[in-house]
Amino acid sequence: MQVICLIILLWVVVASGQSDLAALLELKKGFVKDPSGKVLASWISKSSDSNGCPLNWYGITCSSDNHVTSITLNGVGLVGEFSFSAISGLGMLTNLSISNNQFTGTISMIGSIQSLQYLDVSGNMFRGSIPSALFNLNNLVYLNLSSNQFEGKAGAGFGKLEKLKYLDLQANGFSGDIMQLLSQIGSVVHVDLSSNQFSGSLDLGLGSTSFVSSIQYLNISHNSLVGEPFAHDGLSFLDSLEVFDASHNQLVGSVPSFSFVVSLRVLRLGSNQFTGSLPEALIQESSMVLSELDLSLNQLQGPVGSITSANLKKLNLSSNKLTGSLPAMVGHCAIVDLSNNMLSGNLSRIQSWGNYVEVIQLSSNSLTGNFPNQTSQFLRLNSLEISNNLLVGDLPPVLGTYPELKVIDLSLNQLNGALLPSLFTLTNLASLNLSGNKFSGSIPLEEIGNITSIGSVVDLSLVSLDLSKNSLSGHLPPGISKFKNLEYLDLSKNNLDGSIPDDLTDKLNAFNVSFNNFSGLVPENLRRFPESAFHPGNSLLIFPYSPSPPNGIPNLTPREHRSHMTTAVRIALIAGLVGGTAVISLMCILIYCRTHWQEYRRSSSLENGAKKSVAQGSSSISHRSGTNKNVDPSLGSFRFDQDTLSSSQLGSAHVAGDTSSVVKKPKNLGHPESGKYEAGVSSPMSLISSSNPSPSNNQQLPDNPGMLKVCSPDKLAGDLHLFDSSFLFKAEELSCAPAEAIGNSCHGTLYKATLDTGHILAVKWLREGIVKGRKEFSREVKKLGNIKHPNLVSVQGYYWGPKEHEKLIISNYINAQSLAIHLHEVEPRKLSPLSLGERLQVAVDVAQCLNFLHNEKAIPHGNLKSTNILLETPNLNVLLTDYSLHRILTPAGTAEQVLNAGALGYLPPEFASSSKPSPSLKSDVYAFGVILLELLTGKSSGQVVSGIPAVVGLTDWVRLLARENRSVECFDRLILDRNKVEHPPRVLDHMLHVALRCILPASERPDMKTVFEDLSGVMQ
Repeated sequence: MQVICLIILLWVVVASGQSDLAALLELKKGFVKDPSGKVLASWISKSSDSNGCPLNWYGITCSSDNHVTSITLNGVGLVGEFSFSAISGLGMLTNLSISNNQFTGTISMIGSIQSLQYLDVSGNMFRGSIPSALFNLNNLVYLNLSSNQFEGKAGAGFGKLEKLKYLDLQANGFSGDIMQLLSQIGSVVHVDLSSNQFSGSLDLGLGSTSFVSSIQYLNISHNSLVGEPFAHDGLSFLDSLEVFDASHNQLVGSVPSFSFVVSLRVLRLGSNQFTGSLPEALIQESSMVLSELDLSLNQLQGPVGSITSANLKKLNLSSNKLTGSLPAMVGHCAIVDLSNNMLSGNLSRIQSWGNYVEVIQLSSNSLTGNFPNQTSQFLRLNSLEISNNLLVGDLPPVLGTYPELKVIDLSLNQLNGALLPSLFTLTNLASLNLSGNKFSGSIPLEEIGNITSIGSVVDLSLVSLDLSKNSLSGHLPPGISKFKNLEYLDLSKNNLDGSIPDDLTDKLNAFNVSFNNFSGLVPENLRRFPESAFHPGNSLLIFPYSPSPPNGIPNLTPREHRSHMTTAVRIALIAGLVGGTAVISLMCILIYCRTHWQEYRRSSSLENGAKKSVAQGSSSISHRSGTNKNVDPSLGSFRFDQDTLSSSQLGSAHVAGDTSSVVKKPKNLGHPESGKYEAGVSSPMSLISSSNPSPSNNQQLPDNPGMLKVCSPDKLAGDLHLFDSSFLFKAEELSCAPAEAIGNSCHGTLYKATLDTGHILAVKWLREGIVKGRKEFSREVKKLGNIKHPNLVSVQGYYWGPKEHEKLIISNYINAQSLAIHLHEVEPRKLSPLSLGERLQVAVDVAQCLNFLHNEKAIPHGNLKSTNILLETPNLNVLLTDYSLHRILTPAGTAEQVLNAGALGYLPPEFASSSKPSPSLKSDVYAFGVILLELLTGKSSGQVVSGIPAVVGLTDWVRLLARENRSVECFDRLILDRNKVEHPPRVLDHMLHVALRCILPASERPDMKTVFEDLSGVMQ
């Protein structure tokens, strides 16, 4: 009998082992791709022991009785559907960890694996809601569902998981009241609910006592929480809380003191709407062990007292409304960020800060005085940023003695004197920005040029050098070529002369020496940069193979050849020039008299036509003064001359950059973005770039673009305001500047105007009746002018004339094609198709700029579309235009802009049900999602899809393909062909996942910070 029982037992064991083996082989059928080659190659039926347990299967662990107890497949890149039903019979499975793959499907069958203790499916593409069966896993201790596509209410049921200690639901689409979830959780130590759509207020006083007393890590950031936190107290019972992150919500009221939470180490409440003063208990010596405090991007007011805490290491109070002087002490803080506040007083107070400081960020305040020389204690300092203040005086020698310094930014102050030679020999310094000051003298690089090594040449680690907008003079020293790691060099707007060294590093990807007095040949390795990197200015600088030399200079041979020109030839040339000038002058007088007489005869009719044309955004302008008393000779009295150029003659080109001469008959300025501008038709045009949704309709520019007739006005009745003190001109100069119309938009007509100095501007003449009153207009435009970012084309100024139609916005003229041109250009193509890497980089740069606007400036772009994204060659540097113009528009003007966005496919669905739709942060996210789809598909946002029921535009079409698991059909073949692959790279799937989240309903859309972080993660 014993033998029979033993045989039966052995048979049961073998059968159960065979059952586990069959379950895994069934699971394997869903794996369609294994880049690592570890799983599919090892999961074979032959590799099993005599009891049927998998032998040497990757990621599989068995118990002593031959049952599968653990499946660990983290980060191996598996693609396919993970079938939970296939493994539902693994009765001894305690660990299932499959994070960071590309698994799809749902987790509906997970509840049948009752033995599970550890479940991690993070970083995949699972979808659907949390099945109620999951709450039957009574043994579950660890649950991680983060970074998937889960959605729906997340609340009821978690109370059943009595053994749960770790819960991570971050980066999904879960919604519901935050307290409905937290009130059910028991003695959990780690909870991360960040980057979802949870709502409600945070009131831990209503939570379970076991949760409040046991929680150590609580992250509820990037949600939609409102109200005042901890309204019913609850703080005093948080005995174990160490990390609390509620940043990026809409919390209001005063900042809680947390004085009774003695175990709290990290407190992040940035990007909310907290008001009141800074709780002193958080920064002063106490029983708290707080080491990191982030209260940035709130509305805190009042002074910052002395920081006496010995535990606080990271302090971020940036972007508030704090006033008063700098704190006298900062305790043991390593990072002190007080930037973008209203602090004043003398900078010298930092000389009492201790030697623990590593990062000082005080930019965008109103600090005064000199940089103190008595600060030799900053031996650990690696970042010093005090830009945009009111500092004066020389740089102290002590600044060049900090051995760990990597970043120095003292730009936009009033510092003067000579540059410190020691700054350029700091071996760890990577970024030096002294732009926008009053430094004079030469660039002191002689010490570097005369030595062969400082330790070794590679010790010079400078990557970025910006000395622009100063008064530096002299030659550019050859020592600058010793910086072999230099990638960014801006020396523009100085008085430098001589030749440009021909051995600058090839690593440079940003370079600008315009507005100087350089001469000689442009080095060969620098000729890849656009002309705006050298001009205006530098009139004696020579491009050897340039077909049209800058600033109207004839195509001269090198200087040594011209020196042989004989005196007789020179006299003949001068005589010819004088004679030619006399003939041309006489012809101009005759033409002017004839035109003036015709003008006088029909002044009445044309005056009326002018106003009508301005309102309709016509395409050609002329500025005249004369005997007609009805014509105001102010800047605003530019008038349309239909005889000079009819609307049917006008074409459009992209807005070129700072070039060097007045282009009177431009050819091939770039791919035009629209065809003809017909009267009464409004085609979308950005502030500095044209923006027709069908950029390939017309491939050629007109031979005679509209020109702004030059004539000196008798007076200028309006006001010209410029925001950059280093770049000034008068309204008379602008009114007399030759110009050409380059396009229309719903905002008005865009002109390219060239000043006598050679500087080229983009001038947007706003349509009549669409802008706010003068006071509001002035205030809002100045706000826009103060917004600076590497990926934004900033507003430089505005003009307000005495008449209704005399409103101009002034910006720099950029030499770049729009993203729309790069994506939608028809054959034959003049531009190389964007690679996948380039498309991803464009997406990341745009997302980064929008994240800056949303989270640092708290304003939407409002008019985001592919034609408002410029790509500067050769490195495809992204520049966004037309940002936040809705702030200067009347409700009618805003409505027209919204309708225009709708016609182009960028309108979010919630606008359809709104009586007064207005640009918002959420609508920006939607528009960005559409742009991502354009990058992925190569199709235009406004392209109509026909022949498919319920599918109209690009977004509908992509959603349909994604639902049917046919997303590969939507990807641009130019990407796949260029990469020579049949199946789309993983990057495309990630980008598509982000895009589809961006075009979700408003309540489910992520914010731009989340989008930017997601896309940045794809690049890593």
